[in-house]
Amino acid sequence: MHLSIKIIMASFQRLISCIFVLFVLSLAFACEARVLLENNANDQGFVRVNGAHFELNGSPFLFNGFNSYWLMHVAAEPSERYKVTEVLHEASFAGLSVCRTWAFSDGGDRALQISPGVYDERVFQGLDFVISEAKKYGVRLMLSFVNNYNDFGGKAQYVQWARNAGAQINGDDDFYTNYITKDYYKNHIKKIVTRFNTITGMTYKDDSTIMAWELMNEPRNQADYSGNTLNAWVQEMASFVKSLDNKHLLEIGMEGFYGDSVPERKSVNPGYQVGTDFISNHLIKEIDFATIHAYTDQWLSGESDDAQMIFMQRWMTSHWQDAKNILKKPLVLAEFGKSSRDPGYNQNTRDTFMSTIYRNIYILAKDGGTMGGSLIWQLVAQGMENYDDGYCIELGKNPSTAGIITTQSHAMTALAHLVKI
Repeated sequence: MHLSIKIIMASFQRLISCIFVLFVLSLAFACEARVLLENNANDQGFVRVNGAHFELNGSPFLFNGFNSYWLMHVAAEPSERYKVTEVLHEASFAGLSVCRTWAFSDGGDRALQISPGVYDERVFQGLDFVISEAKKYGVRLMLSFVNNYNDFGGKAQYVQWARNAGAQINGDDDFYTNYITKDYYKNHIKKIVTRFNTITGMTYKDDSTIMAWELMNEPRNQADYSGNTLNAWVQEMASFVKSLDNKHLLEIGMEGFYGDSVPERKSVNPGYQVGTDFISNHLIKEIDFATIHAYTDQWLSGESDDAQMIFMQRWMTSHWQDAKNILKKPLVLAEFGKSSRDPGYNQNTRDTFMSTIYRNIYILAKDGGTMGGSLIWQLVAQGMENYDDGYCIELGKNPSTAGIITTQSHAMTALAHLVKI
């Protein structure tokens, strides 16, 4: 009799445990379903610009976001697409609502554009998947058309293609002026913007999952430090993009270096120019909002953390003032981070840095929404150590950092309901 009671009690405990596990799982599934429903509900409509602030469905839109440049490259291999899903899923749960990524890969490994006008459909379907997964998790995309650097081809690949076609080219910066490279680039823009997504059944230019197009990742021009050459290129290409698609926002992809138009602002630069002009480049009518990047550990290498933070605060504040008072357009801190490869690095240092930047973003955003949001560089999935550039963050392995990111996401979302426009 005693043994039977023990058996019955053990069976009852196992039953209770099973019920508890099922209850927890049901809560998890319900939570995920709720988040997906909320995200998808928020995905209706295109993000717009009204003066110096973003709007979504007529209401202020402020965001916390991230970079994951590798999404299409990884998704080109179907067996690796789970990494894309993992990052977008984790980002969505952390409240990250905007992701910046590449819509280019020119020549080389897993090239999207194999040669001028020749595309790999397998890779294009990888980009289709990225957009469809972003839609699923309520994450909007900023898609960049080309790279300034040689990674994934960049302007150097376009220049080489033009040379192969017989063009007389002096250097990579002829990308901005040579008619052949410009025609190649325009063709790529058209190919992306008018692409029919094989998964969603929508043309890219009609998909509100895409928040904005980006002309180039960090354009620089060593042949003309004034910013005038780049200015002419931006004007030409921005007009071309808008002729194809007037629904989506457009930005340049700039780091924020000042040029000749406002000489006194050059003192804000980290000691040098790169051939851009933050003011004149962003005054172009077809450019909807301004961007800056910030890598104090690179730009002020060897300086103390305090000195780097002083520069960072001045960098952000000066661009915010100019965006509000001169450009009268929204501003986004589109890249920032702290490298784990720096001497003396530790997790607390990065967390403190991020918290400080996020606090500054929030404070600046409170004043009319001119500071629209920020994008940390960068998030990766589990098992992507070969992509680690020192700035990579895996949310599942960095709970303290994930907590800071989530807190900022919620703060920016709440602020969007309170900010006075």
